[in-house]
Amino acid sequence: MKEKTNRIGIRETLAIHRREVKDMRHAAPGCFAPFLLCSIVKAASPYAAIWLSAQLINELASQRRLDVLGKWVGLILAVTAATELLKAVLERWKNGSSELFDKQYEALYTEKFLSMDYADCDSQETRDRFSQIWQSTNWGGWGFYMLKMYATQAVEGITGILGAAVLTVSLFTQKVPESAGALTILNHPLFFLGILLMVAGLTCLVPVLNSRVNSVWTQIAEDSRFGNRIYANFLSIEPGNKEKDMDRRMYRQNDFGKIRIEGLEQKIRFGYLKYQGRPLIPGLLSFLATLGQTTVGLNNALAAGLSAILSGVVYVFVCLKALGGAFGIGSVTQYVRALTTFSENVSMLLDTIDHMRTNAGFLKTIYDFLDVPNSMYQGSLTTEKRSDRQYDVEFQDVSFHYPGSDLWALRHVNMKFKVGQRLAIVGENGSGKTTFIKLLCRLYDPQEGQILLNGIDIRKYRYDDYINLFSVVFQDFQLIDQPLGNNVAGSMNYDRERARKALLDAGFGERLAGMKQGLDTMLYKELSEDGVEVSGGEAQKIAIARALYKDAPFIILDEPTAALDPMAEAEIYSKFDEIAGDKTSIFISHRLSSCKFCDEIAVFHDGSVIQQGSHAKLVADTNGKYYELWNAQAQYYTEEEEKCPCF
Repeated sequence: MKEKTNRIGIRETLAIHRREVKDMRHAAPGCFAPFLLCSIVKAASPYAAIWLSAQLINELASQRRLDVLGKWVGLILAVTAATELLKAVLERWKNGSSELFDKQYEALYTEKFLSMDYADCDSQETRDRFSQIWQSTNWGGWGFYMLKMYATQAVEGITGILGAAVLTVSLFTQKVPESAGALTILNHPLFFLGILLMVAGLTCLVPVLNSRVNSVWTQIAEDSRFGNRIYANFLSIEPGNKEKDMDRRMYRQNDFGKIRIEGLEQKIRFGYLKYQGRPLIPGLLSFLATLGQTTVGLNNALAAGLSAILSGVVYVFVCLKALGGAFGIGSVTQYVRALTTFSENVSMLLDTIDHMRTNAGFLKTIYDFLDVPNSMYQGSLTTEKRSDRQYDVEFQDVSFHYPGSDLWALRHVNMKFKVGQRLAIVGENGSGKTTFIKLLCRLYDPQEGQILLNGIDIRKYRYDDYINLFSVVFQDFQLIDQPLGNNVAGSMNYDRERARKALLDAGFGERLAGMKQGLDTMLYKELSEDGVEVSGGEAQKIAIARALYKDAPFIILDEPTAALDPMAEAEIYSKFDEIAGDKTSIFISHRLSSCKFCDEIAVFHDGSVIQQGSHAKLVADTNGKYYELWNAQAQYYTEEEEKCPCF
């Protein structure tokens, strides 16, 4: 999915930003206070210095009284010191809140993924949309991150405008005396109105030019996001992804990545410079020359020129009034700085509003993600808490295909589990084995048919209650950078003896005995220098222990021994009857030899169950798929035994 980020209308912009402020106030209460206070002090402090400096200059230009000069100098120093100290304190407070702000908006994404239907979480569309969000944030800080800047700039702009207005009112109220002759025209209301209109016009025109530049950022967002993806894929360091790092070195993938990045660099560097499809200037010419021929360069140059014109108009007007005797020399500095600062703050405020409009397009993408509804029906029935664990599950004519695909992953599946049964699910890759488990655990709902728990459609049960019936070791399981015991229990507070027993039952006892900190041993070194690395086989044992600790009526193992050595695998299977107890156990395995101890074996092929029965029954059917699979593996091992003298 490749989505474009577009600028949106003013009304929608305001609505999105109101929601953004509300969400962030809820996620990080009080985080705006330091930003606002810091902005007010930062914007107001220059005006105090401007006014005090004007009084000092006026005194120097007139009577030059030492006591008065000393008073103004002392006041300037005191006010400057106080404001700088206050700004330092507020800045420190703001920096702390800024860190909290950044973490909390990231938490919004995490919470959404945790609450989202797995079907949506697993969809490519969702992942593409979130990738777009993350890349935009990393590239230009678009999205929630910009709120800090907008809040700061908006408050600074408003405060600056009010401060400038207070200092410039007297500019228009103080009259040029009649003795000034022709300069008295400056007192005429039309002249006053003309100056205001000129200042307002030039002030507002600068943001308009900047707006033309701002509108382009959405156009280059896609290229920049793509560039970030290339960088992450080829050049970034990904802790824990040892396999990818090995492939990069063995197959010289970094060279390929650098080539792609060099090409992309040219595209990004120069692509945004030609908004009107104009050919690029040859690289021998200077970058400034190239920039001058582009929309960006032209608009930036015009904006700078207009700002210079505005400053010139202000200087001429103020100096003429001072020349006519309306006020002293010190006031010239006050009025010029106040008016130019007023213009700058108006421009900044208008530019901020325009940036908000641009950012609203990125925020819309974020809220499209956050507003993805949970479409799976949430039942209200509580699963029956049975001490005898009498739970029967039945698939009735179940068919399913993944979203976005017309290919049926399962088709007309009918199956019933007996309580306490050991069920093995076998078949070739892509036959529907893992999909069957996903439907059983209600990670997805079937498009056709129904799955029953004790005769009731599983969609009618409360979701949290239902999934508590299952302990699953997925093929792509994940451990976390937390102590061993927390990994087993999936919680900070847990039964230590129960966790220890689960590890022993899973064959992790010898490794556990060698850990000085036992269950408190931190796994991996991402969060702790004392963390220990575990092998793939050891990690798989921990995952099995996690499933045992949950002690659910159904235990499901998807390739549970794929990373184990033959001795460890034999140990797991030899004691599995004891480990599983009265649980209904379901295995997915490519090693058919591990299925012999199961009560029932279901053979999947092209999304359908084509055979079902005991190992003895299925292997006796020489025309069946199971016999074909079994014979292929048995023949392989027989051939290996003949070739290898170590057997």
